[in-house]
Amino acid sequence: MTQIAASFVLLAGAGMLLKTLLALQAAQPGFQTTQVLAVNVPVMSFGKTPEQIRAFYREVRRRVGEVPGVQQVAVGGQVPWRDAGNFGPGFAFTVEGQKLENGEEPPRGKFRSITPGFFATLGVPLLEGRDFNDADVLGSERVVIVSATLAQRLFPGQDAVNRRLYWSDGVMKFIGISQEPRRIVGIVADVDDENITPKPSMLVYHPFEQEIGGGRLFVHATTDPYALVPTITRTVREMAVDQPVERASTLADVRAEVLAPDRLNTIVFGGFAAVALAISIVGVAGVLAFSVSGRTREFGIRLAVGSQPRTILAGVLSEGVVMAVVGVAAGVLGGFALARIVGSYIQNVELPGALPAIGAAMVLLAAAVIASVMPAARAARVDVVQALRGD
Repeated sequence: MTQIAASFVLLAGAGMLLKTLLALQAAQPGFQTTQVLAVNVPVMSFGKTPEQIRAFYREVRRRVGEVPGVQQVAVGGQVPWRDAGNFGPGFAFTVEGQKLENGEEPPRGKFRSITPGFFATLGVPLLEGRDFNDADVLGSERVVIVSATLAQRLFPGQDAVNRRLYWSDGVMKFIGISQEPRRIVGIVADVDDENITPKPSMLVYHPFEQEIGGGRLFVHATTDPYALVPTITRTVREMAVDQPVERASTLADVRAEVLAPDRLNTIVFGGFAAVALAISIVGVAGVLAFSVSGRTREFGIRLAVGSQPRTILAGVLSEGVVMAVVGVAAGVLGGFALARIVGSYIQNVELPGALPAIGAAMVLLAAAVIASVMPAARAARVDVVQALRGD
Protein backbone atom coordinates (compact mmCIF):
# COMPACT_ATOMS: atom_id res chain seq x y z
CA MET A 1 0.00 0.00 0.00
CA THR A 2 2.90 2.33 0.74
CA GLN A 3 4.40 1.57 -2.67
CA ILE A 4 1.07 2.28 -4.35
CA ALA A 5 0.68 5.54 -2.43
CA ALA A 6 4.13 6.70 -3.52
CA SER A 7 3.40 5.61 -7.09
CA PHE A 8 0.18 7.61 -7.09
CA VAL A 9 1.98 10.80 -6.02
CA LEU A 10 4.62 10.36 -8.73
CA LEU A 11 2.13 9.37 -11.44
CA ALA A 12 -0.19 12.28 -10.65
CA GLY A 13 2.75 14.68 -10.67
CA ALA A 14 4.03 13.28 -13.97
CA GLY A 15 0.55 13.55 -15.43
CA MET A 16 0.29 17.18 -14.36
CA LEU A 17 3.68 17.98 -15.93
CA LEU A 18 2.73 16.17 -19.13
CA LYS A 19 -0.60 17.99 -19.33
CA THR A 20 1.15 21.32 -18.78
CA LEU A 21 3.79 20.55 -21.41
CA LEU A 22 1.18 19.56 -23.99
CA ALA A 23 -0.78 22.74 -23.26
CA LEU A 24 2.37 24.84 -23.70
CA GLN A 25 3.25 23.15 -26.98
CA ALA A 26 -0.29 23.61 -28.29
CA ALA A 27 -0.49 27.30 -27.33
CA GLN A 28 -0.64 29.67 -30.31
CA PRO A 29 1.74 32.64 -29.87
CA GLY A 30 -0.12 34.98 -32.20
CA PHE A 31 2.76 35.43 -34.65
CA GLN A 32 4.78 33.34 -37.10
CA THR A 33 7.67 31.27 -35.77
CA THR A 34 8.93 28.73 -38.29
CA GLN A 35 10.12 31.10 -41.04
CA VAL A 36 11.19 34.02 -38.83
CA LEU A 37 14.88 34.15 -37.97
CA ALA A 38 16.01 36.14 -34.91
CA VAL A 39 19.63 37.31 -34.72
CA ASN A 40 21.26 39.24 -31.89
CA VAL A 41 23.01 42.31 -33.32
CA PRO A 42 23.47 44.29 -30.09
CA VAL A 43 23.78 48.07 -30.09
CA MET A 44 27.46 49.08 -30.07
CA SER A 45 27.14 52.60 -28.69
CA PHE A 46 30.75 53.17 -27.62
CA GLY A 47 32.28 55.91 -29.74
CA LYS A 48 29.10 56.37 -31.78
CA THR A 49 26.44 59.04 -31.73
CA PRO A 50 22.75 58.11 -31.61
CA GLU A 51 22.40 59.16 -35.24
CA GLN A 52 25.25 56.87 -36.27
CA ILE A 53 23.54 53.99 -34.47
CA ARG A 54 20.27 54.70 -36.28
CA ALA A 55 22.07 54.93 -39.62
CA PHE A 56 23.83 51.63 -38.95
CA TYR A 57 20.59 49.73 -38.38
CA ARG A 58 18.92 51.43 -41.35
CA GLU A 59 21.74 50.20 -43.55
CA VAL A 60 21.59 46.71 -42.01
CA ARG A 61 17.89 46.51 -42.83
CA ARG A 62 18.49 47.71 -46.37
CA ARG A 63 21.34 45.32 -47.13
CA VAL A 64 19.80 42.27 -45.49
CA GLY A 65 16.50 43.02 -47.24
CA GLU A 66 18.30 42.67 -50.58
CA VAL A 67 19.58 39.17 -49.79
CA PRO A 68 17.85 36.51 -51.95
CA GLY A 69 15.37 34.53 -49.89
CA VAL A 70 14.54 37.41 -47.52
CA GLN A 71 10.92 38.55 -47.63
CA GLN A 72 10.84 41.03 -44.74
CA VAL A 73 13.40 42.39 -42.30
CA ALA A 74 13.02 44.53 -39.19
CA VAL A 75 14.79 45.46 -35.97
CA GLY A 76 13.23 45.07 -32.52
CA GLY A 77 14.16 45.36 -28.89
CA GLN A 78 13.93 41.75 -27.76
CA VAL A 79 13.54 38.22 -29.04
CA PRO A 80 10.25 36.67 -27.89
CA TRP A 81 10.65 34.36 -24.89
CA ARG A 82 14.46 34.38 -24.97
CA ASP A 83 14.73 37.98 -23.73
CA ALA A 84 11.73 37.82 -21.42
CA GLY A 85 11.94 40.22 -18.50
CA ASN A 86 14.62 42.48 -19.97
CA PHE A 87 12.45 45.54 -19.40
CA GLY A 88 11.01 44.45 -16.08
CA PRO A 89 7.32 44.35 -15.18
CA GLY A 90 6.51 47.53 -17.11
CA PHE A 91 6.45 51.27 -16.52
CA ALA A 92 3.72 53.58 -15.30
CA PHE A 93 2.08 55.77 -17.92
CA THR A 94 -0.87 58.12 -18.22
CA VAL A 95 -3.36 58.70 -21.03
CA GLU A 96 -5.13 61.94 -21.80
CA GLY A 97 -8.37 62.44 -19.92
CA GLN A 98 -7.61 59.71 -17.42
CA LYS A 99 -8.49 60.47 -13.81
CA LEU A 100 -7.20 58.21 -11.07
CA GLU A 101 -9.26 57.69 -7.95
CA ASN A 102 -7.66 58.24 -4.56
CA GLY A 103 -5.01 55.59 -4.04
CA GLU A 104 -5.45 54.12 -7.53
CA GLU A 105 -2.22 53.09 -9.21
CA PRO A 106 -1.55 54.27 -12.77
CA PRO A 107 -1.52 51.59 -15.47
CA ARG A 108 1.76 49.95 -16.36
CA GLY A 109 2.83 49.12 -19.88
CA LYS A 110 5.81 47.34 -21.39
CA PHE A 111 8.19 49.38 -23.50
CA ARG A 112 9.12 48.13 -26.98
CA SER A 113 11.22 49.79 -29.70
CA ILE A 114 10.78 48.58 -33.29
CA THR A 115 11.42 49.64 -36.88
CA PRO A 116 8.82 49.86 -39.65
CA GLY A 117 7.91 46.42 -40.98
CA PHE A 118 8.26 44.67 -37.62
CA PHE A 119 4.62 43.55 -37.50
CA ALA A 120 4.69 42.38 -41.13
CA THR A 121 7.87 40.40 -40.47
CA LEU A 122 6.32 38.51 -37.56
CA GLY A 123 2.86 38.34 -39.10
CA VAL A 124 1.13 40.37 -36.39
CA PRO A 125 -2.09 41.92 -37.75
CA LEU A 126 -2.63 45.67 -37.55
CA LEU A 127 -6.19 46.16 -36.26
CA GLU A 128 -6.59 49.93 -36.56
CA GLY A 129 -4.62 52.93 -37.72
CA ARG A 130 -1.26 52.66 -39.44
CA ASP A 131 2.18 51.11 -39.04
CA PHE A 132 5.32 53.13 -38.41
CA ASN A 133 6.95 54.58 -41.51
CA ASP A 134 10.17 56.34 -42.52
CA ALA A 135 8.69 59.71 -41.53
CA ASP A 136 8.54 58.71 -37.84
CA VAL A 137 12.00 60.00 -36.99
CA LEU A 138 13.57 62.03 -34.23
CA GLY A 139 12.31 65.60 -34.44
CA SER A 140 8.93 64.67 -35.90
CA GLU A 141 5.76 64.11 -33.88
CA ARG A 142 6.26 61.39 -31.28
CA VAL A 143 3.97 58.45 -32.00
CA VAL A 144 3.29 54.98 -30.61
CA ILE A 145 1.35 51.85 -31.47
CA VAL A 146 -0.43 50.03 -28.65
CA SER A 147 -1.70 46.50 -28.11
CA ALA A 148 -5.40 45.66 -28.33
CA THR A 149 -5.62 44.94 -24.59
CA LEU A 150 -4.25 48.38 -23.70
CA ALA A 151 -6.72 50.08 -26.04
CA GLN A 152 -9.68 48.11 -24.68
CA ARG A 153 -8.82 48.65 -21.02
CA LEU A 154 -8.04 52.35 -21.18
CA PHE A 155 -10.46 53.40 -23.91
CA PRO A 156 -13.46 51.08 -23.47
CA GLY A 157 -16.04 51.70 -26.19
CA GLN A 158 -13.90 54.50 -27.63
CA ASP A 159 -11.48 54.94 -30.48
CA ALA A 160 -7.93 54.85 -29.12
CA VAL A 161 -6.33 56.09 -32.34
CA ASN A 162 -5.14 59.72 -32.12
CA ARG A 163 -5.39 59.71 -28.33
CA ARG A 164 -2.24 60.61 -26.40
CA LEU A 165 -0.24 58.97 -23.67
CA TYR A 166 3.03 59.70 -21.91
CA TRP A 167 5.34 57.83 -19.58
CA SER A 168 4.86 59.08 -16.03
CA ASP A 169 7.25 56.62 -14.41
CA GLY A 170 10.17 58.42 -12.81
CA VAL A 171 12.53 55.70 -13.99
CA MET A 172 12.22 56.89 -17.58
CA LYS A 173 14.33 59.99 -17.14
CA PHE A 174 17.18 57.88 -15.78
CA ILE A 175 17.22 55.54 -18.79
CA GLY A 176 16.93 58.31 -21.36
CA ILE A 177 13.32 57.80 -22.47
CA SER A 178 11.43 60.98 -23.28
CA GLN A 179 8.33 61.67 -21.19
CA GLU A 180 6.74 63.88 -23.81
CA PRO A 181 3.18 63.07 -24.92
CA ARG A 182 2.89 60.59 -27.78
CA ARG A 183 0.02 60.15 -30.21
CA ILE A 184 -1.40 56.66 -30.73
CA VAL A 185 -1.35 55.99 -34.49
CA GLY A 186 -2.19 52.29 -34.53
CA ILE A 187 -3.51 49.28 -32.63
CA VAL A 188 -2.12 45.76 -33.14
CA ALA A 189 -3.25 42.36 -31.98
CA ASP A 190 -1.95 41.23 -28.61
CA VAL A 191 1.51 39.66 -28.64
CA ASP A 192 2.84 38.14 -25.43
CA ASP A 193 6.57 37.89 -26.13
CA GLU A 194 7.41 36.74 -22.59
CA ASN A 195 5.09 33.80 -21.85
CA ILE A 196 4.68 30.61 -23.89
CA THR A 197 0.99 30.59 -23.01
CA PRO A 198 -0.16 34.03 -24.20
CA LYS A 199 -1.72 36.38 -21.67
CA PRO A 200 -3.35 39.79 -22.22
CA SER A 201 -0.50 42.26 -22.53
CA MET A 202 -0.18 46.04 -22.24
CA LEU A 203 2.48 46.85 -24.84
CA VAL A 204 3.54 50.26 -26.14
CA TYR A 205 5.60 50.19 -29.34
CA HIS A 206 7.87 53.12 -30.25
CA PRO A 207 9.58 53.90 -33.56
CA PHE A 208 13.22 52.88 -33.36
CA GLU A 209 14.22 56.21 -34.89
CA GLN A 210 12.64 58.05 -31.93
CA GLU A 211 13.62 55.71 -29.09
CA ILE A 212 16.66 53.52 -29.71
CA GLY A 213 16.16 50.11 -28.20
CA GLY A 214 17.07 47.71 -30.95
CA GLY A 215 19.69 45.05 -31.17
CA ARG A 216 17.56 42.15 -32.43
CA LEU A 217 17.31 41.55 -36.16
CA PHE A 218 14.22 39.72 -37.44
CA VAL A 219 14.24 38.17 -40.89
CA HIS A 220 11.21 36.56 -42.54
CA ALA A 221 12.64 34.03 -44.98
CA THR A 222 11.05 32.37 -47.98
CA THR A 223 13.66 29.59 -47.91
CA ASP A 224 15.50 27.76 -45.12
CA PRO A 225 16.15 30.53 -42.55
CA TYR A 226 19.40 28.97 -41.33
CA ALA A 227 20.82 29.03 -44.86
CA LEU A 228 20.72 32.84 -44.65
CA VAL A 229 22.82 33.08 -41.46
CA PRO A 230 26.29 33.12 -43.14
CA THR A 231 25.16 35.79 -45.61
CA ILE A 232 23.60 37.94 -42.89
CA THR A 233 26.71 37.62 -40.72
CA ARG A 234 28.99 38.55 -43.61
CA THR A 235 26.78 41.52 -44.54
CA VAL A 236 26.84 42.94 -41.00
CA ARG A 237 30.58 42.36 -40.59
CA GLU A 238 31.27 44.21 -43.84
CA MET A 239 29.70 47.27 -42.23
CA ALA A 240 31.42 46.87 -38.83
CA VAL A 241 34.12 44.27 -38.32
CA ASP A 242 33.75 44.26 -34.52
CA GLN A 243 29.93 44.07 -34.54
CA PRO A 244 28.70 40.92 -32.71
CA VAL A 245 26.27 38.73 -34.66
CA GLU A 246 25.03 36.08 -32.25
CA ARG A 247 22.47 33.39 -31.43
CA ALA A 248 20.79 33.10 -34.83
CA SER A 249 17.70 30.95 -34.39
CA THR A 250 14.17 30.67 -35.70
CA LEU A 251 11.46 31.68 -33.26
CA ALA A 252 10.18 28.09 -33.36
CA ASP A 253 13.56 26.85 -32.09
CA VAL A 254 13.69 29.63 -29.49
CA ARG A 255 10.35 28.39 -28.23
CA ALA A 256 11.60 24.80 -28.15
CA GLU A 257 14.70 25.94 -26.25
CA VAL A 258 12.58 27.70 -23.64
CA LEU A 259 10.41 24.60 -23.28
CA ALA A 260 13.42 22.30 -22.86
CA PRO A 261 13.46 22.47 -19.01
CA ASP A 262 9.73 21.61 -18.87
CA ARG A 263 10.29 18.73 -21.27
CA LEU A 264 13.24 17.44 -19.20
CA ASN A 265 11.25 17.69 -15.95
CA THR A 266 8.41 15.71 -17.51
CA ILE A 267 10.76 12.98 -18.77
CA VAL A 268 12.62 12.67 -15.46
CA PHE A 269 9.46 12.73 -13.34
CA GLY A 270 7.80 10.28 -15.73
CA GLY A 271 10.80 7.95 -15.43
CA PHE A 272 10.57 7.92 -11.65
CA ALA A 273 6.82 7.33 -11.90
CA ALA A 274 7.36 4.38 -14.28
CA VAL A 275 9.90 2.82 -11.91
CA ALA A 276 7.57 3.31 -8.95
CA LEU A 277 4.70 1.77 -10.93
CA ALA A 278 6.83 -1.28 -11.79
CA ILE A 279 7.81 -1.67 -8.13
CA SER A 280 4.14 -1.42 -7.13
CA ILE A 281 3.13 -4.13 -9.61
CA VAL A 282 5.87 -6.44 -8.34
CA GLY A 283 4.92 -5.63 -4.76
CA VAL A 284 1.22 -6.39 -5.22
CA ALA A 285 2.02 -9.60 -7.10
CA GLY A 286 4.53 -10.65 -4.44
CA VAL A 287 2.19 -9.98 -1.52
CA LEU A 288 -0.66 -11.88 -3.13
CA ALA A 289 1.61 -14.75 -4.16
CA PHE A 290 2.83 -15.05 -0.57
CA SER A 291 -0.77 -14.90 0.66
CA VAL A 292 -1.89 -17.61 -1.77
CA SER A 293 1.01 -19.90 -0.83
CA GLY A 294 0.09 -19.58 2.84
CA ARG A 295 -3.60 -20.26 2.22
CA THR A 296 -3.27 -23.28 -0.05
CA ARG A 297 -4.95 -25.62 2.50
CA GLU A 298 -7.77 -23.09 3.00
CA PHE A 299 -8.42 -22.92 -0.73
CA GLY A 300 -8.33 -26.72 -0.97
CA ILE A 301 -10.92 -27.09 1.81
CA ARG A 302 -13.17 -24.45 0.23
CA LEU A 303 -13.00 -26.22 -3.12
CA ALA A 304 -13.65 -29.57 -1.42
CA VAL A 305 -16.84 -28.33 0.21
CA GLY A 306 -18.19 -26.97 -3.07
CA SER A 307 -16.77 -23.48 -3.53
CA GLN A 308 -16.36 -22.49 -7.18
CA PRO A 309 -12.89 -21.63 -8.57
CA ARG A 310 -14.23 -18.34 -9.93
CA THR A 311 -15.24 -17.35 -6.40
CA ILE A 312 -11.69 -17.89 -5.15
CA LEU A 313 -10.34 -16.11 -8.23
CA ALA A 314 -12.57 -13.10 -7.56
CA GLY A 315 -11.64 -13.09 -3.86
CA VAL A 316 -7.91 -12.88 -4.54
CA LEU A 317 -8.42 -10.25 -7.23
CA SER A 318 -10.50 -8.20 -4.81
CA GLU A 319 -7.62 -8.26 -2.31
CA GLY A 320 -5.37 -6.67 -4.92
CA VAL A 321 -8.00 -4.05 -5.73
CA VAL A 322 -8.48 -3.25 -2.04
CA MET A 323 -4.73 -2.74 -1.64
CA ALA A 324 -4.75 -0.42 -4.64
CA VAL A 325 -7.75 1.59 -3.42
CA VAL A 326 -6.31 2.03 0.07
CA GLY A 327 -2.91 2.92 -1.41
CA VAL A 328 -4.43 5.51 -3.75
CA ALA A 329 -6.41 7.03 -0.87
CA ALA A 330 -3.24 7.20 1.21
CA GLY A 331 -1.45 8.76 -1.77
CA VAL A 332 -4.13 11.45 -2.09
CA LEU A 333 -3.90 12.36 1.58
CA GLY A 334 -0.11 12.13 1.66
CA GLY A 335 0.30 14.14 -1.53
CA PHE A 336 -2.01 16.87 -0.27
CA ALA A 337 -0.15 17.05 3.04
CA LEU A 338 3.21 17.10 1.23
CA ALA A 339 2.03 19.92 -1.03
CA ARG A 340 0.92 21.95 1.99
CA ILE A 341 4.28 21.46 3.69
CA VAL A 342 6.30 22.29 0.57
CA GLY A 343 4.00 25.23 -0.16
CA SER A 344 4.93 26.82 3.13
CA TYR A 345 8.53 27.08 1.90
CA ILE A 346 8.12 27.39 -1.88
CA GLN A 347 5.59 29.65 -3.55
CA ASN A 348 3.30 28.65 -6.44
CA VAL A 349 3.20 24.93 -5.62
CA GLU A 350 0.31 23.48 -7.63
CA LEU A 351 -1.72 20.35 -6.99
CA PRO A 352 -2.49 18.04 -9.91
CA GLY A 353 -5.88 18.63 -11.48
CA ALA A 354 -8.71 16.13 -11.65
CA LEU A 355 -7.58 14.57 -14.94
CA PRO A 356 -4.01 13.65 -13.85
CA ALA A 357 -5.27 12.39 -10.47
CA ILE A 358 -8.03 10.24 -11.97
CA GLY A 359 -5.65 8.97 -14.65
CA ALA A 360 -3.04 7.99 -12.05
CA ALA A 361 -5.67 6.21 -9.95
CA MET A 362 -7.00 4.27 -12.95
CA VAL A 363 -3.49 3.22 -13.99
CA LEU A 364 -2.73 1.94 -10.49
CA LEU A 365 -6.03 0.08 -10.21
CA ALA A 366 -5.46 -1.55 -13.57
CA ALA A 367 -1.89 -2.43 -12.57
CA ALA A 368 -3.13 -3.97 -9.31
CA VAL A 369 -5.64 -6.13 -11.18
CA ILE A 370 -2.97 -7.26 -13.66
CA ALA A 371 -0.56 -8.03 -10.84
CA SER A 372 -3.28 -10.05 -9.06
CA VAL A 373 -4.18 -12.24 -12.04
CA MET A 374 -1.41 -14.82 -11.71
CA PRO A 375 -1.72 -15.34 -7.93
CA ALA A 376 -5.52 -15.48 -8.28
CA ALA A 377 -5.33 -18.00 -11.11
CA ARG A 378 -2.93 -20.08 -9.04
CA ALA A 379 -5.35 -20.04 -6.09
CA ALA A 380 -8.24 -21.09 -8.31
CA ARG A 381 -6.25 -24.06 -9.66
CA VAL A 382 -5.24 -25.51 -6.28
CA ASP A 383 -5.23 -29.31 -6.31
CA VAL A 384 -7.68 -30.36 -3.57
CA VAL A 385 -5.94 -33.66 -2.75
CA GLN A 386 -2.46 -32.14 -2.50
CA ALA A 387 -3.79 -29.19 -0.48
CA LEU A 388 -5.42 -31.50 2.05
CA ARG A 389 -2.25 -33.58 2.32
CA GLY A 390 -0.12 -30.48 2.81
CA ASP A 391 -0.02 -30.69 6.61
